[in-house]
Amino acid sequence: MNRKRADGDEASAGPPNTDVLRALVAGARQRITSAEDLAALSAVEAELTGRRSALATWKRELGGLDEAARRELGGELNEKRRVLEALIAERRAALVEVARAGVLEADRLDLTEVIPAPGPGHPHLVTRIREELEDIFLGMGYEIAEGPEVETDWYNFTALNMPPDHPARSGQDSFYVDLGDGESVLLRTHTSPVQIHLLERGVLPIYAVMPGLVYRRDTPDASHLPVFHQLEGLVVDRGITFGDLAGTIETFTKAIFGEDVRARLRPGYFPFTEPSAEFDISCTICGGVGCRTCSGVGWIELGGCGLVHPAVLESTGVDPEVWSGFAFGFGIDRVAIMRHGIEDMRAFIENDVRFLAGC
Repeated sequence: MNRKRADGDEASAGPPNTDVLRALVAGARQRITSAEDLAALSAVEAELTGRRSALATWKRELGGLDEAARRELGGELNEKRRVLEALIAERRAALVEVARAGVLEADRLDLTEVIPAPGPGHPHLVTRIREELEDIFLGMGYEIAEGPEVETDWYNFTALNMPPDHPARSGQDSFYVDLGDGESVLLRTHTSPVQIHLLERGVLPIYAVMPGLVYRRDTPDASHLPVFHQLEGLVVDRGITFGDLAGTIETFTKAIFGEDVRARLRPGYFPFTEPSAEFDISCTICGGVGCRTCSGVGWIELGGCGLVHPAVLESTGVDPEVWSGFAFGFGIDRVAIMRHGIEDMRAFIENDVRFLAGC
C-alpha cells in the first residue's frame, strides 16, 4: 500500500529509513528558507510538522514495530522534528524582524530638524519704498535731511504753531521721558521737527524731504501702527504758490504709483500750514471705480499738505514777507500697502517669514 507524502513524494508503506528522513530534512530546509513572509512559513510548517505531515504519519506507524526498532526510529523522528522546528523558528524570527522593520519605517516620525544655511537676504518692503521715494525726490532736485528721533517739545510742537494748550496735540499723543527739574523729551510724532532744524540753520532756499521713524500711542490695526515710517517735504523759496505744491504732489504720486493714478487736493486743517489740504490718490485696487478698499468712493487718503504757516517761519527767524513755502507729509508704510495691495499694515511688524520672503 502506497501513501501520498505531504511534500508530494511517494513513500513506501511502513516507517522510513534514515536516508529518507535525511532527504526530508534537506528538502524542507530549502522550503523554509524560501518562505517570503509569515503566512508562507506557516503553510510550510503545517506541511512539515502538522498532524497530516509525513513525520506525524510515520510516528503513528511506530506502534507496529518491535520495541528496539520503535525506540531507534522514534528517536530519529524526534531528532528530525527538532531540526525542522529549529529551522522554522529561526526563519520565523527573521521574518518577524523584517515585518517589524517595515512597520517601524512606515510609522517613523522624522524628529530631526534640518536648518538650512542662511541665504542672501533683501531689504524690507518699507525700506525699498523709502529708497525709491528718496530717489524720486533727489531726481526732482530735493536733498535728503534727517534728524533725531527724540525731540524737545519746542521742536515737535511749539515751533510748529502748536502751543501747549493747542487741541491738535491730542491727535499726536506720544511717549514722554521725564528728565527731572520740569524738563522732558519725547519720541517725535512726525518728522516735522527736521523742518524746524533746517529753517533754524538759515540756509535758504530749502528743497528737502525728511524720511524717518515716528511714534504715536496708536492702537495697531489694519491701517495704523504706533511706530511707522513717514516722509515729509519742505520747500521754502521766494514766490512759492499753492500751484507749485499741487504740481509736486501730482509728479511724485505718478512716479511712485504709475501714470494711471490721479491725485487730488481737498480742504483740510493743520496748525503748521495755511491754507491746508488733504491729498488723495485714485484707488490702486479698483482704479477709481469704487471698491471696499476705498469705501466705494474711488479715492484713498495718502497724506496732508499746505503752504507753510507764517508763524512757523517767524518762530525760526525767517521773514514770511520775503520767503514762502509749502510742506507735505505721508506714511511710507501706507504707500507700501497701496502700491502692493496689502490689506493689513500689521503684516510689516509680525515677522512672518512667509510674508517677508514674498515681499
